[in-house]
Amino acid sequence: MFVQQLKIIKAMETKRTNKDILYKGVKKMGISLACMFLGPTLFYVAFANDEKPLYIPILIGAAIICGLAIFFAFKGLKTIMDSLFNK
Repeated sequence: MFVQQLKIIKAMETKRTNKDILYKGVKKMGISLACMFLGPTLFYVAFANDEKPLYIPILIGAAIICGLAIFFAFKGLKTIMDSLFNK
């Protein structure tokens, strides 16, 4: 009888957020936020100085950083959702 009651209580427990995974997701979102500001800033710098010799490398770097911002945003959001729903 007591074992059955323990099984019922264990089945009724609410799932809690995994805080370690949540921290990793928030960290990825922070990296994404930094890239969201850095990428467009570098685009502005590159287009403002289109006669300079570093125009193309800065433009390529800005495009890569903007792509990384999108990548880290999706990875961070997925990680946060995994921590909330215990996957």
